[in-house]
Amino acid sequence: MPTTQGSKYLVLTAMIFAVAMMFIDQTIVAIAVPAIDRDLDLTGTGAQWIINGYLLALAALFALGGKLSDVVGHRTMVLIGIAGFAIASALCGAAPSSGAGEAWLIAFRIVQGAFGAILFPSALAIAAATFDVAERGKALALFFGITGALTSVGPLAGGFLIDWTWRAIFWINIPVALIALALTLRARPAEDKRVVPVDTRGAILVSAGMGLAVLGLQQASVWGWGSVATIACLVVGAAVLAGFILYELRTPDPLIEMRIFADRGFAADNVVLFLLCVCFVPLFFFASVYAQAVLHDDAGETGLYLLVFFLGFAGASQIGGRILDRHGARPAVIAGCAISAVAFRWWASRLGSSLSDEWPAIVVTGAGLGLVLSPVSTDALNRAPRGSYGEVTGVTQTVRYFASSLGLAVLGTVFLNRTPAHGVTEATATVYRAMGGVMAVALVVALVLMKGGRVTDAPPPAPAERAPASP
Repeated sequence: MPTTQGSKYLVLTAMIFAVAMMFIDQTIVAIAVPAIDRDLDLTGTGAQWIINGYLLALAALFALGGKLSDVVGHRTMVLIGIAGFAIASALCGAAPSSGAGEAWLIAFRIVQGAFGAILFPSALAIAAATFDVAERGKALALFFGITGALTSVGPLAGGFLIDWTWRAIFWINIPVALIALALTLRARPAEDKRVVPVDTRGAILVSAGMGLAVLGLQQASVWGWGSVATIACLVVGAAVLAGFILYELRTPDPLIEMRIFADRGFAADNVVLFLLCVCFVPLFFFASVYAQAVLHDDAGETGLYLLVFFLGFAGASQIGGRILDRHGARPAVIAGCAISAVAFRWWASRLGSSLSDEWPAIVVTGAGLGLVLSPVSTDALNRAPRGSYGEVTGVTQTVRYFASSLGLAVLGTVFLNRTPAHGVTEATATVYRAMGGVMAVALVVALVLMKGGRVTDAPPPAPAERAPASP
């Protein structure tokens, strides 16, 4: 492990570049959807699947990626993830303009997500293991704050690249990947690993369960909520996920150590993270559609519209990390949930006017979400036994991206159903009000479940070794 501050921050910089592609992708693709639609003539739900296929692959494979990271080695998996993500990005940009273009693009977006599920747990595990617990809140606040700010690069870069060709939004990942590879090889982070079996059956069950559940929700607007196909996907998906939990509790070497949820603080962190991410990633899709359809912004102006959100988000992420280090996660999470619950409804009330009227609400919404994201993510990671950072990151990121995928599917269905009768502005306002309600629920969870948590009310102790699972 690096010992000097300079080498520690070189490792942190390398890991930020390693995951930068993933965060840029969260927003840059949403802005490009109209241009992709014009070129590939997408089907009714094709635009959502280009985004949701990526999110679903991340959610379904994060737990496996986190486990592989701990078993194979964090540095090795980072290098594999960077290379694979870059290759998949190049192939996304090479989608044919013929009838197969939509299927091609969705398929390689799924491949992108699969390599992202390998990359992110490994990178975050390295970043966490490089810093002592006393420094970790500040370091990971930088990690989440900068990577969150990089999400704002997507709209800005997309506005310029789409004027050339929408394919360039994927090709931009290649130079970023080359920089990330060079920095990682230069930093040479520790190759931490644990020799344990990999639970392939658990990986299949969780992937199948999540896939079916999201498929049912995503296609409900096409198939109908009462259709046999929708109900079957939801019921079977829920049953498979329940079977996965039971299987994980009984297997000696589980993909996800379910007993970690007995830690009240860890469970609370993940519930709050789930509710936050129902809103966070889908927000960029709906805001992009609204900006282009209602405000008549082009891609570049839409990028600026979304950038306003990050003016609040980036600064609040740093504040949240410092609160975590000094007082634990609970104060920042409660404040952030309360602010964002109110701000989403405020933003909804300002829609249909202009950016000059909306921007105060947008900035406050970003600040509320930023205040929550870094503390809950870092607090959950602080509870990981040393050597299991990849596995625990896999758990939290599975929660994060499954929530994003579900949020996009459910809110997308609401949006599509309300738009024909009420228009894009009212449909977007309905979605934002729903997001405000979700964050109000997160506030209640933070107030109730985090109360008295052993880490949430005080700076976290040094992580302990994993105790043997009880038979």
